[in-house]
Amino acid sequence: MRDVLGDLLAVWRAGGTVGVGTVVRTYSSAPRLPGASMVVGPDGTVSGSVSGGCVEGAVYELATDVTATGVPVLQRYGVSDDDAFAVGLTCGGTIDIFVEPLSQNTFPELEALAEDIVHHRPAAVATVIAHQDPAWVGRRLVVRGDEVTGALGSSRADAAVTDDARGLLAAGRSEVLTYGPDGQRRGLGMEVFVASYAPRPRMLVFGAIDFAAAVAQQGSFLHYRVTVCDARPVFATSARFPTADEVVVDWPHRYLAAQADAGAVDARTVICVLTHDPKFDVPLLEVALRLPEVAYIGAMGSRRTHEDRLVRLREAGLTETELERFSSPIGLDLGGRTPEETAVSIAAEIIARRWGGGGRPLAEVPGRIHHHQHQHSQLSDSLTRY
Repeated sequence: MRDVLGDLLAVWRAGGTVGVGTVVRTYSSAPRLPGASMVVGPDGTVSGSVSGGCVEGAVYELATDVTATGVPVLQRYGVSDDDAFAVGLTCGGTIDIFVEPLSQNTFPELEALAEDIVHHRPAAVATVIAHQDPAWVGRRLVVRGDEVTGALGSSRADAAVTDDARGLLAAGRSEVLTYGPDGQRRGLGMEVFVASYAPRPRMLVFGAIDFAAAVAQQGSFLHYRVTVCDARPVFATSARFPTADEVVVDWPHRYLAAQADAGAVDARTVICVLTHDPKFDVPLLEVALRLPEVAYIGAMGSRRTHEDRLVRLREAGLTETELERFSSPIGLDLGGRTPEETAVSIAAEIIARRWGGGGRPLAEVPGRIHHHQHQHSQLSDSLTRY
């Protein structure tokens, strides 16, 4: 919903109703992750995507119907045995999409949720997408810190889902949870989709050089919250880095240590060290490589620079295990030379680290195209539609 929030809010504030289709579950090579949404406005306009084009037409029709009837629907789309190019995913995947009417009446908390997202405050939305009692479907809870708004249908269900939603929010994951019809931990009868709106992961770019501007642009494109940091005020200016969320003038190692102490660096944070100057990058890497958990640390420089840096870091007391945590020279071997091409190679390595990709041409890699962080349950032999 994050990507379509502006269009959704415009209609919501005007008192209108939109049909919203949200990917809640995927199997195999589905092109979009859970949480991807498509909005169909009252005038027929569309924003967002749930499949990259495969089933958008069918979801459009369903969203139009749901807006008219007010009855939400959970629909499964997969490859048809009779015609793989019928309404389904030509990529071979299967997705479950929950389509619902959204308005001030059905989602009064939407504007407050939007404020949370804009200001990087974590919040989770838990929506009943399937229940043996149709009256429960579409009910939701909004969970943020110790505050919970909304109701599902019973205090038992509210308590169980709230606890689990907090856990998913802390992990930054969105997924479907299954309960008994009254929120029992064991049993079937209710499915709840928890959409986690954790703050965007951070990209910390150190070194206010021309390559940093290109890396910041790539980071913004990949939905990171980008900070560029350099100790030289003449170079570290917002005008030079218009796509960065913030530009900080400080010694890199001091800034990173302060951010870590403040709890602003986590397991999703990526760190790009582009200074390739020992007086900056060695103290910075001392801090970075001793952080308990980050997603990626990469450092720019030639192989000779890298070897010199390793010597200095070993002299500073870093262990071989700590030194293995960073990638240097930074980026994948794409043959790029310009700042923009180099930034693409850095972004490609970050993506590969996140999903476990090898960086080889897909034509040379057997098996599935998309990598998954978490193993999904096997698809049932039946493609029964809800």
